[in-house]
Amino acid sequence: MTDFKDFDIQKTALMLVDLQNDFLHPDGAYGRAGQKADAIAALPARLAPLAKAFRAAGGWIVSTHFTLVPMRTGEPYIADHLKHLRPFLKKGDFLPGGWGQALVDELAPADITVEKVAYSAFYMSRLEFVLSKAGIAHLLFAGIVTNGGVASTLRDAHVRGFDCAVLEDGCATFSDARHNAAIADMGSIAQVLSVNEALARLAVS
Repeated sequence: MTDFKDFDIQKTALMLVDLQNDFLHPDGAYGRAGQKADAIAALPARLAPLAKAFRAAGGWIVSTHFTLVPMRTGEPYIADHLKHLRPFLKKGDFLPGGWGQALVDELAPADITVEKVAYSAFYMSRLEFVLSKAGIAHLLFAGIVTNGGVASTLRDAHVRGFDCAVLEDGCATFSDARHNAAIADMGSIAQVLSVNEALARLAVS
């Protein structure tokens, strides 16, 4: 496992998983439905200094965007399991190119954005292609939810040969127990570090 301190920052991306208005903003789909958690709401402010430091050091900002694809009628395709878990989702939510689908203002802009339609951002997307073309070999993961999009994308990145690290306080979910279990599980294939540790590494690069 490659230590984050040995990552070539100019070949490293801060991978922001699903930090979108429809998930985090009070006027977004989840906010309107009262689906929120303090740990999730705290992420943009905590990650903003790190994103700024990444840009200054020549690193990349990559943002994955959960997307509900509209069908012929304009109604989105929503997987059955998601309909059951989140019955409040409706037409216009997570719409491609829409405000709700966009990265939150505190962390924008991203150098690379990729739509995702499943837990892993690699599933049926152009993510691997654009990372390769950009020369990115190392990924530092942050975002939501820890045990969903973050863990699934990180595992897919690992099997594709990317060096991976994950920010234990840069990810969140709706349950502390699930967050902690997911971080511990990812620790078998990725270095686990804090936002402050990552900032300290960038300060000496």
